[in-house]
Amino acid sequence: MQRPLIAVLIASAFLTLNAQAADLLQVYQQALANDATYASARSSLAAGQERITQGRSGLLPTVAASGSNTRNSGDATSAEFLTGNLVKNDTEYHANTYTVSLSQPLFNWGAWETYQQSKLAQATAEATFSQAQQDLIVRVAQAYFDVLTAQDNLTATQAQKVATTEQLASAKRNFEVGTQTITDTHEAQAAYDLVVAQEFAAINDLDNKRTALQVIIGQNPGELAPLRTGVTIAPPSPATVEPWISSAESQNYAVVAAGLNVEIAKREISRNRANHLPTANLIASTSHQRQTGSGGSTINNNAIGVSWNIPIFNGFAITSKVRETIALEDKARNDLEATKRAASQSARQAFLGMNSGLAQVKALEAAEVSSKSSLDSNKLGYQVGVRINIDVLNAQKLLYSTQKDLSKARYDTIMNGLRLKAAAGSLKESDLAPINALLTH
Repeated sequence: MQRPLIAVLIASAFLTLNAQAADLLQVYQQALANDATYASARSSLAAGQERITQGRSGLLPTVAASGSNTRNSGDATSAEFLTGNLVKNDTEYHANTYTVSLSQPLFNWGAWETYQQSKLAQATAEATFSQAQQDLIVRVAQAYFDVLTAQDNLTATQAQKVATTEQLASAKRNFEVGTQTITDTHEAQAAYDLVVAQEFAAINDLDNKRTALQVIIGQNPGELAPLRTGVTIAPPSPATVEPWISSAESQNYAVVAAGLNVEIAKREISRNRANHLPTANLIASTSHQRQTGSGGSTINNNAIGVSWNIPIFNGFAITSKVRETIALEDKARNDLEATKRAASQSARQAFLGMNSGLAQVKALEAAEVSSKSSLDSNKLGYQVGVRINIDVLNAQKLLYSTQKDLSKARYDTIMNGLRLKAAAGSLKESDLAPINALLTH
């Protein structure tokens, strides 16, 4: 009897572990492993990290080997000098040739600028990946709290449905005994029908939100840990908006990438102007040629020296290309300014949204207390006959609406805090830990 009991206890323990709700950090780890957008950004980073090697190759020597190995056969007809008779001679020989050459750039300003551009391009890829990391944090948190919001809406709607069902039954009983009019019954029935429709919409919305989270983490999200009741959300630090805006204009990863693009555009102008400049290369080669057969010979040759090239005229193509790159540099500068303004605006909006959300949460907490008191008073008044059924229904509706608004305000405030750090370029995975601590584990 003891062994089956132990087996049941072990199975129950595993079921308890499996049934444990996933928290925000666990969902984020799933997203790191399974999100396709983040995986694409990671591959782009790996590709971008090869740019320096490619750019440096234009400054390093190149070594090439070439050769041929041929067997030739044929005949030749010629006239004898004295008699003039035609003489046919067979020719057959074997030729083996190979050459090894080396070329080392001595002066090539265009190749140097290409190398400098490659370093900037790799830095751009790293900034873009950091932006993708921040975007993943925000997307996961938003999808997580969207699910919690939908769950809260459904829970409140179902609670309202239960309360409305009770009020409908009470109205019908009171009408049957003659203490209330048919109007109270109709009002309760209308409220019940409305909340049933709202329940269907809430169920559908919850399914959509869970599907959106599943797209990010690549699997069914299961149960999620909810926000604890009465949590306190920390205000932004620093408490003024100016440091956040200053950080957004200099450290935001989109701004950093746009600034690097300006530098790349500058180098592109210099690289195209370099096409007017001469180039010089150190060259060295060794070759071997051997021919066997009639009149066979062997030739070995070693050479070293400098080759140079001076461009003189190419149909104004270089001048036109320089003008084009100057225009593109101006475009990159304007893009940088637009990105700075967008980052500044995002930081300001998130800062104001967070402060407004904190004030809204405080006001809604007070409103929730008042709504509960109002509902209790209306229920008591309905029992003693000084309130009618619709008063209780309206008080219930107000309470559940206030509770939904309070939950939504908390989620929005938390999200504005994450967006504020993202706009400032300081959002990291560790910033999820304080939020995760606010959840019920």
